[in-house]
Amino acid sequence: MMQTLCLVWGVLAMVGMVIFLIPCLGLLNYVNIAFASVGVVVGVVTLAISKASNKVPTIAGLACCGIAIVVGVLRLA
Repeated sequence: MMQTLCLVWGVLAMVGMVIFLIPCLGLLNYVNIAFASVGVVVGVVTLAISKASNKVPTIAGLACCGIAIVVGVLRLA
């Protein structure tokens, strides 16, 4: 359940990142960075407490959130 949540959170962060690359919507990157940061926290907690052998969705969600954070910070810089 938490693995799927992390993956969905990462996908939503990536969608927000793509939308907020539009010039007039760039200021909303602050919201997306905060959203993706919460996704990273959820992903790390999920990795820490998960006993499942398949951790691929969690790692993919963490990667998506990380990419969204990096691109958002670079866009605002």
